[in-house]
Amino acid sequence: MTAFSECLASAGRFGRGYAKILLAGIEPGRFARKPRFETSAGVKVVDTNHPAFIFGHLSLYPARLFTLLGADAKSVEAPAAWGDLFKAGAACRDDVDGTIYPAMEAITTRFFSAYEAAVEHVKSVPDDVLARVNPNEQARDRFPTIGVLVNFYLNGHVMMHMGQVSAWRRCVGLPSAM
Repeated sequence: MTAFSECLASAGRFGRGYAKILLAGIEPGRFARKPRFETSAGVKVVDTNHPAFIFGHLSLYPARLFTLLGADAKSVEAPAAWGDLFKAGAACRDDVDGTIYPAMEAITTRFFSAYEAAVEHVKSVPDDVLARVNPNEQARDRFPTIGVLVNFYLNGHVMMHMGQVSAWRRCVGLPSAM
């Protein structure tokens, strides 16, 4: 393990820990629901991502990390049906009847196990691999090296979406998680 890979892994563990904290108090029946509130004109639905969408979306990225690092991604791949449901740009829908998204336990189990595997794998990646040029030319201006992209997958991307979960919590009347 190198100093850089340990930095990536440590930050990844922190993000995963924060995700666990944010799940406290979320009932499975609310997990895939958008916030709503009463107005004088009727019920208003807040158009925001709910935790089912957020955790499902993030569950797609450990496989990308493994592939980027030249490792076998089979053990961390999300179910194939999740690709279209949770891909970047997919619409987050209010799952009133609980029929659109997988169950909370399925999504969170996949998220935590895949990120745990990703964090453990990153600890073994040598600096020369992390220093390589990002093979994705379209993203290279934002993420010039593999290490910078891995950092985003494990840290920036997770924390960005955990901010959405935190805001969602407040919109549905849950207290601050911390």
